[in-house]
Amino acid sequence: MDKHPDPAAEPVGGTPGGALDRRAELSEFLRTRRARLKPQDVGLPDFGRHRRVPGLRREELAQLAGVSVAYYTRLEQGNGRNVSAEVLDAIARALRLTDAEHAHLTHLAKPKQYKKKPAARTQQVRAALRTLLDSMDGVPAYIVGRHSDILVWNRMAAAVFGDWAELPPQERNWARLVFLRPEYRDLYEDWEQKAIDIVCALRMDAGRHPDDPRLSALVGELSVKSEEFRRLWATHDVKEKSHGVKRLRHPLVGSLDLNFETFRLTDDQEQGLVTYHAEPGSPSAEALRLLASWGTDATRAGTGSSAPSA
Repeated sequence: MDKHPDPAAEPVGGTPGGALDRRAELSEFLRTRRARLKPQDVGLPDFGRHRRVPGLRREELAQLAGVSVAYYTRLEQGNGRNVSAEVLDAIARALRLTDAEHAHLTHLAKPKQYKKKPAARTQQVRAALRTLLDSMDGVPAYIVGRHSDILVWNRMAAAVFGDWAELPPQERNWARLVFLRPEYRDLYEDWEQKAIDIVCALRMDAGRHPDDPRLSALVGELSVKSEEFRRLWATHDVKEKSHGVKRLRHPLVGSLDLNFETFRLTDDQEQGLVTYHAEPGSPSAEALRLLASWGTDATRAGTGSSAPSA
């Protein structure tokens, strides 16, 4: 099994296309965050008058943030060119944004300037990390990069999630797997939550790199092919989920309750090492032990018509 495709030889991601409209992204993000708040949520009186739009009015949000209505209106129309960090902080507090949402707002309003477009940078995985993955016996692990691309993985990850080496490089992508392959809908007990997590991560990517044509191409493809993706993408929700529990229905060993941890690399924050483990002594731990003992036979058996890889 080719666990370590050469990223230099096989480009990962969608085909080059256009870029996301950063101003439109900023506008829609602010509008949707404002729409989810009610006056009573932020300590404002609600006189029961008919409200033409859900959530706070622009003037109410401006009052909470301590800026003029005209200033906030320009920002919500996508004009964040001269906005200060202090004003963004005030608006984030007024909107009750999470840390991830606050970072996303900052990326949209004050994008960093890159010498090269992100799409031009090949996603490289250090050789030491590949060796580390191979040494993690009994622990499903992989490295995920930009656009939710699956860059490298170990034997146990293939046994649990399917042999990604059998897929074309551009298909080794969590968003495409979850939204476009029915077998992954069967794999996840809570498919909806997995789908939400993927879309939220892609939104964070879009905020950091709105000019990335590969990301734009991926979003466009998924929007055309998946109604669920279109619905979730329209929410403009963002979050970073670094740990939790995933419940799987594995075609060979049945139910798996796995704890996952995501470790962002200090030398490349756009890559994360994702590991899974089961509670010691649990049925899931025994199931993982069985998969590990079956070795490559489990991987091959898990890549049939009912497994998440073909």
